[in-house]
Amino acid sequence: MPSKLKSYLSAPVSAAPLAVFRVIFGGMMLASVLRFMAKGWVTELYVLPKVYFPYYGFEWVKPLGEAGMYAVFSLMALAALGLMLGLFYRLSALLFFLSFTYVELLDKTNYLNHYYFVSVVAFLLMLVPANRHFSVDVLRKPHLWASQVPRWTVLIFQGQLGLVYFYAGVAKLNPDWLLEAMPLRYWLPAHTHLPLIGPLLDKVWVAYLFSWFGALYDLTIPFFLSWRRSRWLAYLTVIVFHVLTAVLFPIGMFPYIMIVSTLVFFSPQFHETLLRWGRAIAQVPQPVLQRTAAVAGQPVLLYLLALYLVVQVLVPWRFLLYPGKLFWTEQGYRFSWRVMLMEKTGTAFFYVRDPRTGYEIEINNKEYLTLNQEKQMATQPDMLLQFAHLLQEEFARRGMPGAQVRAEVYVSMNGRGSRLLLDPTVNLAAEHESFLPKTWILPFDDVTPPQQMAGSN
Repeated sequence: MPSKLKSYLSAPVSAAPLAVFRVIFGGMMLASVLRFMAKGWVTELYVLPKVYFPYYGFEWVKPLGEAGMYAVFSLMALAALGLMLGLFYRLSALLFFLSFTYVELLDKTNYLNHYYFVSVVAFLLMLVPANRHFSVDVLRKPHLWASQVPRWTVLIFQGQLGLVYFYAGVAKLNPDWLLEAMPLRYWLPAHTHLPLIGPLLDKVWVAYLFSWFGALYDLTIPFFLSWRRSRWLAYLTVIVFHVLTAVLFPIGMFPYIMIVSTLVFFSPQFHETLLRWGRAIAQVPQPVLQRTAAVAGQPVLLYLLALYLVVQVLVPWRFLLYPGKLFWTEQGYRFSWRVMLMEKTGTAFFYVRDPRTGYEIEINNKEYLTLNQEKQMATQPDMLLQFAHLLQEEFARRGMPGAQVRAEVYVSMNGRGSRLLLDPTVNLAAEHESFLPKTWILPFDDVTPPQQMAGSN
């Protein structure tokens, strides 16, 4: 790493932005975990299902039963509280990262971009001294106090947020989004009941306006937030954009997480003002000693973080290694900051054949899957493959070893007519998951444009 770059990254800056980010992130995570538990989603998503769809390479990650899962979520809530308060910070950051990531690895049915974002940020928080300023740890051990931190400890969060936004914009640069205004052209008319903007939402031109503005917003907002002169106007746009998405789409806490997280782009003076208010409320005096927090192993850590950023930059482009239309095959789709880009529905019919007799039966998916699992599986080839293997294992237990499993899967994408997703003659139970292209996915022949919504103009 060039010495000038290393000096720039290691230069001391105010610790206030890092402390505020820790407090905000921890508070949002605590609220999110408590909300998740209060709504009964722990039981619904991680206790009641009969089967799960783990990620490739993480098949060994298993749920812990009802008591175990509630214990994990309780631990997660305590860890989030520890993050927010800066209490036993290193342990809290480690436990939150491990517990949250463990839960997300259990079942890809529940994959959301913002869950991935939370795991990534939790990982980064383990590496930075975010408890050296405005924390309970400092009250417990005053010698931990630091007024400054190395610049990279703040830049890493700004860079991560910038990548999320920018790649979300890059993902929108596709014909369906820009030229067909899909899927917004389908989604927006469902909200015509809203006051003020509702009557406009069934107009095609509004869908185009939202599509183009969304792409422009995602591509440019990190740069406008980074520029001091445009920062306040850019942040106002952040608020309007995410509040609007929260009203229009059921995406949980994500809009609010992004609204508060982007405050990390603001100046140290802004964050120091926030902390003065916090100290006044908590009646905690501010130490006057000026000290820069040292980070153990910083030279090595900088190289590791550089590698981490390279991976973050490259992973969203891995779809180029696969043939076919990305939205159709979904090979290389996850972990790439592609947010709400398609309307995709499917119906999957599975057939199990006894190779000894040739007798074939149709499977009732609902005997094995929850409604959400069946919905998600019906459009995602890797989940369809997993279910085929689950069926083979189930029938082996029933006395039918080596059962053959095929599937007829009909999928509609972005308003186009339903068509076969997989080769219905392939024995999926004989296919194996890997990072190689799935040759049994049928090509997407785009012969019909998206259908026009009735009544739109």
